[in-house]
Amino acid sequence: METGFSLVRKEEEEDFKNEKSADQTIILSTEMMKKVSSMAAPMVAVAVSQYLLQVISIVMAGHLDELSLSAVAIATSLTNVTGFSLLFGLAGALETLCGQAFGAEQFRKINAYTYSSMLCLVLFCFPISLLWVFMDKLLEIFHQDPHISQLACRYSIWLIPALFGFAVLQSISRYFQSQGLVLPLFLSSLGALCFHIPFSWLLVYKLRFGIVGAALSIGFSYWLNVGLLWVFMRDSALHRGTKNLRAQEIFFTMKQFIALAIPSAMMTCLEWWSFELLVLMSGLLPNSKLETSVLSICLTMSSLHFVLVNAIGAAASTHVSNELGAGNPKAARAAANSAIFLGAIDAAVVSITLYSYRRNWAYIFSNESEVAHYATQITPFLCLSIGLDGFLAVLSGVARGTGWQHIGAYANIGSYYLAGIPIGSVLCFVVKLRGKGLWIGILIGSTLQTIVFSLVTFFTNWEQEAAKARDRVIEMTSQGNQVTETERMLKEDVLALLKDVSENV
Repeated sequence: METGFSLVRKEEEEDFKNEKSADQTIILSTEMMKKVSSMAAPMVAVAVSQYLLQVISIVMAGHLDELSLSAVAIATSLTNVTGFSLLFGLAGALETLCGQAFGAEQFRKINAYTYSSMLCLVLFCFPISLLWVFMDKLLEIFHQDPHISQLACRYSIWLIPALFGFAVLQSISRYFQSQGLVLPLFLSSLGALCFHIPFSWLLVYKLRFGIVGAALSIGFSYWLNVGLLWVFMRDSALHRGTKNLRAQEIFFTMKQFIALAIPSAMMTCLEWWSFELLVLMSGLLPNSKLETSVLSICLTMSSLHFVLVNAIGAAASTHVSNELGAGNPKAARAAANSAIFLGAIDAAVVSITLYSYRRNWAYIFSNESEVAHYATQITPFLCLSIGLDGFLAVLSGVARGTGWQHIGAYANIGSYYLAGIPIGSVLCFVVKLRGKGLWIGILIGSTLQTIVFSLVTFFTNWEQEAAKARDRVIEMTSQGNQVTETERMLKEDVLALLKDVSENV
C-alpha cells in the first residue's frame, strides 16, 4: 500500500510540475507579447519617418517637370541599391553584438561596437561616393537617356553628404534599438521629418535649387537626426559610465563587427537587389512602359509594407538578442514566437485588405485604366508576397538577434538567384506570362527563404544559442582585459626605466 501510495504521489507531483511549467510558459509568452508590441508600435513610426524623407524629395522633384521626376526616381533606385542598402545591411551586425552585450550587461562593449560600426561604415562611404560621381557613365551602360543620366548623376553627387549622415545614423539608431530605447528614435525621426518637409520645399521652389535642393534637404535631415540622437546618447547614463574608451578597444571589436557585418549586408542586399532586378527585367518586355509601371507600383506597395512589418522584426531582434546575452533561452524563444504571431496577424490583415480593394488600389498611383486593370491581375500574387514578407521580416529579425546572418546570406543566394529569378525569367519570357511570371518567380524565392528561416528557428537549440552569445561577449571582454593588462605592464616598465635613468643621472 505504501508503494502504491508513493507512486500516486510521484505522479501527482509530476502533474503539478507540468502544470506549473505550462503556466510559467503562458505568463512568459504574455509578457513577451506585451514587450514586443510596445516596442514595435513606435518603431513603425521611426521606420516610416525615415522612409518618407526620400519619398518627399521625389514628390518635390516630380512637381518640377517630368524630366526631373525620371532622373530623381532612377537616381534614388540606384543610390539605394549601391549605397543605402549596403550601409543598412552592414549596420545589422550591431543588432547581434550590441543586443547580446546589453543582455550580458557588458555596457562598455556596446559603445565599442557602435564606434567601430561608425568607422567602418564611413570608410565604406568613400568608394560608394566615387561610384556615384560617375553615375552617368553607369547609366549609359544601361542605355538610359543622356539628359536623364546627367541629371541623375548630378542628384547623386549632391546626395553624397546624405550617404555619410546615413552611415552614422544607422550606427546610432542600432545603439538605441539594442537597448530597447525607442523614445529617442521616435522623437528624433519625427523631428527630422517635420524639418525636412518645409526645408525641402524652401530649397526646391523658393531658392530654386531644383533637384539639387531635393538631394541637399535629405542630407540636412539625416545629419539633424544624427545630432538629435547624439544629444540623447551623450546624456544617457550608459554612455556617461563608459565614455573613456581606448582606441585599442574599438579596433579589437572591429574585427568581430566586420565578421558579422559582411554576411548581414549580403542577407539584406541580395534580397533588395532581386526586387530591383525584377523591374529592370520588365523593361525588356514588348510593352515595357505598362509592365514597368505596374511592377513599380506593386514593388512600391510591397516595400511600404515591408517598412512597417520590419519594425516587428526590429523588436524581435532586440528582445531575442537581449535574452540570449542574459542567458535566458526560454525568454528568447518566447520573444521569437510572439513576434512571429504578430507578423502573422499583420500579414493576414494587410493581404485581405489589399485583395478586397484589388480593383481600386492601383488608382492611388495612376489614373490609367490599363495600368489599374493589369495591377488587378497581379494583386493575388502581390497579396501572397506581402503575406510571406510579414513572416520573412520577423524571421530575419530573429536571425539578426541570434547571429544567423551567414545562414540568411546563403538562403538568399539559393532562394532568389538559384531558384526564384531563373524560374521567373522562364515564366516571363518562355511561358509568356510577362510581369506575372516575374512576380511569381520572386514569390517562389520568398517562399523558399521563409521555409529555410522557419525550419532553422523551429529546430533551434536555444540553450546552445544562449551559450554561444555568452561566449561571444566573454571572448571580446577577455581580449579587452588582455589589452588593459598589457598597457599596465608597459606603463610599469616605462616607469621603472625612467626611475633607473634618473638614479644614474
